[in-house]
Amino acid sequence: MHRLLLATRNSHKTREFAQILGEGFSVHDLSEAARLSVVEETGLTFEANAILKAVEASEHFDELIVADDSGLEVDALAGAPGIYSARYAGVHATGAANIAKLFAELARCDPGPHSARFRCALALAQRGKVLGTFEGTVEGTIVNPPRGSAGFGYDPVFQPRGFDQTFGELPAAEKNRISHRARAIRLLRAALGSPGLIEPGRLRAS
Repeated sequence: MHRLLLATRNSHKTREFAQILGEGFSVHDLSEAARLSVVEETGLTFEANAILKAVEASEHFDELIVADDSGLEVDALAGAPGIYSARYAGVHATGAANIAKLFAELARCDPGPHSARFRCALALAQRGKVLGTFEGTVEGTIVNPPRGSAGFGYDPVFQPRGFDQTFGELPAAEKNRISHRARAIRLLRAALGSPGLIEPGRLRAS
């Protein structure tokens, strides 16, 4: 049984990780580690921020640490909101506020459809050392108005390529099969199941 500690207090992410990893993994997060301060995400890429969070948490716990940094990239906005996805409308912005700002920015652009992608970077660390990084992406388009109440964040406005439903409408099992996070997690799972495979470097899935 692999025990993984996620460097997050986001219960939605923790639940997705547990569902995607499946049997053989015990997934926990930092929700009960109130003594740890929130890591400032000063990196310029998703991978850099994931590494910052994983390494910081690994200084306080001996077990394997996984950190996730992910977000939405909209081509018409030159890749924004990107690494600022969670705080696009402000540091403590809600998902609805972030979506409202996204629509306001897109209103200044040419009419859609607006191509976009979700990107996820994972970093695996232990005792201050990065053991590996893993990345997944999924392409799609932005829809307006939002559709569906499942998922979180920008899920109701992102329609993955090849589907008629948004991430907010898709059943969890289907989203967890095709999502950016699922693709990165599958790479992580494969690495954990192959002794000697994990080493500093980058693995990608799209």
